[in-house]
Amino acid sequence: MAKSKKQIFEKNILNLLRQNETGLSSKSLSKVLEVHKAEYRFFRAALDNLKSHHLIQKVRETNNFIIAEIQNFVEGELKIARGGFGFVLDENNKNDDIFIGRDHLNTAFDRDIVQVKLYAKSKGKRREGFVTKVVKRFRTTFVGTFHLTKYYGYVVPDDSKIYRDFFIPKEKYGKATHGQKVLLTLDEWKSDHQNPEGTIIEILGFPGEKGVDIASIAGSFQLGLNFTEKVENEAINIQYKVTESELKSRIDFRNETCITIDPEDAKDFDDAVTFKLLNNGNYELGVHIADVSYYVAENSSIDKEAFKRTTSVYLVDRVIPMLPEHLSNELCSLQPQKDRLTFSCIMEFSPKGNIANYKISPSIIHSKRRFNYEEVQSIIDNKSTDPFYPLLNDMMQFSKLLTKKRLSDGGIDFETPEIEFDLDDTGFPTAIHRKQRLDSHRLIEEFMLAANKTVAQHIKKISSEKFSYPFIYRVHEKPDTEKMKKLLEFLKAIGYQIKFNKNDLTSFFQKLLNDIKGSKEEIVIEEIALRSMMKAMYATKNVGHFGLGFEDYTHFTSPIRRYPDLAVHRLLREYLKSSKFDKNMFTRKLKKICDQSSTMEKLALEAERGSVRLKQNEYISLHVGEEFEGVISGVMSFGIFVELVETLVEGLIHITNLNDDYYIFNEKSYSLIGRDSNRALRLGDTVKIIVDKVNLEVGKVDFRLVS
Repeated sequence: MAKSKKQIFEKNILNLLRQNETGLSSKSLSKVLEVHKAEYRFFRAALDNLKSHHLIQKVRETNNFIIAEIQNFVEGELKIARGGFGFVLDENNKNDDIFIGRDHLNTAFDRDIVQVKLYAKSKGKRREGFVTKVVKRFRTTFVGTFHLTKYYGYVVPDDSKIYRDFFIPKEKYGKATHGQKVLLTLDEWKSDHQNPEGTIIEILGFPGEKGVDIASIAGSFQLGLNFTEKVENEAINIQYKVTESELKSRIDFRNETCITIDPEDAKDFDDAVTFKLLNNGNYELGVHIADVSYYVAENSSIDKEAFKRTTSVYLVDRVIPMLPEHLSNELCSLQPQKDRLTFSCIMEFSPKGNIANYKISPSIIHSKRRFNYEEVQSIIDNKSTDPFYPLLNDMMQFSKLLTKKRLSDGGIDFETPEIEFDLDDTGFPTAIHRKQRLDSHRLIEEFMLAANKTVAQHIKKISSEKFSYPFIYRVHEKPDTEKMKKLLEFLKAIGYQIKFNKNDLTSFFQKLLNDIKGSKEEIVIEEIALRSMMKAMYATKNVGHFGLGFEDYTHFTSPIRRYPDLAVHRLLREYLKSSKFDKNMFTRKLKKICDQSSTMEKLALEAERGSVRLKQNEYISLHVGEEFEGVISGVMSFGIFVELVETLVEGLIHITNLNDDYYIFNEKSYSLIGRDSNRALRLGDTVKIIVDKVNLEVGKVDFRLVS
């Protein structure tokens, strides 16, 4: 019956849309078709099915559905490649993006939402098209170097994907002088036969001046270094005022032994923990999270700015916070020896690490001591006389139990290397260190994972088949077939034959990580294996977290620096209070939060990596002519990329600089092979290189092989 109802709706929807070329919204369609409440799910299923089979399409500007065959254009996000050409991601057909030649970008920049007119598709070839208009600009400001001529100025953008210089009329560059880094707005770009015209709105300073390089990266990624005066004033006016009635509504942990463990230079302490052994032989773990939702009202100026940012960004020499400092570093931060409002997840575990009971509630704590990771590790390793040693040691043993259980239940334990810098007074890097991953890091990670998992499981528990509570999940889908196929081909090419069962991907990845441990190819293989996976993201639909091996997972533990966590706190408070709310409105609102958060998370990650690369390049620029050991991290037809072992600096050895032979690219074996010597330069091989050239302006590092 359900199937025939859906088919009838599909037929009627198509007939209606054929008569209305401008399209109709879902609301209009349901009205014309007189869809009753009891039939609405069949109507929705019909719409979704027609859309998934590309028979109808939604127009972004009007939200109307139209017949797909009528429309010979597509809207989507433009991604520009290094070669200058681009691809438009078609939301209606995600497996078939559209190629845009570099001459057909028509005033569009990377990440802009564009309308594309499609060419007739040749048999067997991918779809191609040209940009007809820019629907929405991704960037509102741009960063580059100002150049001054006699009559006008122009700015060369820092980002190579912003492929045109900006013309700056004399009246629009103010006090900017030749060679300075500047921030500008795009005023006009009518035709791609001309250059875009802009106005300089901020002078960042000369390259080499302290902080200018990182400020330039922040500007390039649209990351606001400062809050508006309105937001700052709103934050300053929020004070710690807790009424007696508010205290009565919270669990009071102020007499418990509560501690924080964070990086040495941290100021925003999101989380604190309590831990004890119970009389019944079980463990009680309390994870207490800063109650940002108590201070930041929904739709306030602070909240709107936090939603816009959705995440704090950790650049090499600074943090760009999601919340103003008065909140992030003071009022919400779980500082020692101060009463602080929290949201707590109290979990009781059996001796085998299974959850026996839990409670989630607003609370208040008084942290007894602030630890850093190195300090905790030293106390435990040296069996210190520190009065907190017994507690810390018990916590460490329990965290190892949780880790063991998580991995046995299907978690995958990637450990990608990270680096940190010593900077001088000018911000220039004097040394690069590999970050040491301590057991104390893992201790806190496991406790936070347990809380996040428990909160997500709580939502499942209070939901039913008839009514599910709208929620934000942190999801990580299984790798798709095509990516796994490429990974297997790569592993085979470099000599790794690992039994593959598509129904047990977890065992495959666990065995792979175990087999490569300590090998010269470990870092490269881990990186490529990670790329073969889907990206973790935020979603309202729970599909589980493949990497962690969790069926249910969310982000609850960092509301000072992540907006989804703040939203989760608000939802928990709402659901603890009442089950009466507009489910559709909640779902729509949460979808917007998920989309914005996933987008800004990617942007923040790119900015963070960009700041690291910039400082790596600055560091290696002082070592031109010196010899280092590295691992071949990429093999292309034009040369090989080498990553230095200690500093993770990556540079290119161009094929024209391989002078000892004529090298031929073997795509199947990921190698360059010498025609006469048969010497193979293979992905993962260890090589010795000399730093040849470093161009800081374009971010390019060239190596050459030691003979």
